[in-house]
Amino acid sequence: MNARISALFAAALAVGAVSPAFANAELAQKKNCMACHAVDKKLVGPAYKDVAAKYAGDKTAVDKLATKIQKGGAGVWGAVPMPANPQVNEAEAKQLATWVLSVK
Repeated sequence: MNARISALFAAALAVGAVSPAFANAELAQKKNCMACHAVDKKLVGPAYKDVAAKYAGDKTAVDKLATKIQKGGAGVWGAVPMPANPQVNEAEAKQLATWVLSVK
């Protein structure tokens, strides 16, 4: 996260004005998701907006993605596997999956 966004987030936290979407972006940063993913462009893994588009309308998407966040996966987005993320608990994985699916 760049310094400007970090400063804005810190200011928002100080006044208690953090929206759920911004808080989830911060969780993604904290859990190292942003090392491989970005909101609007492919890095090592797919852009979050592309994941949201792929799973749009899938009622089981939150659970599928939460499982992939925790346990990893391979083959859906190419040859590079997504590693497991044991530092992410089940509630955080669902929160992150819900946020990813909301990205436009």
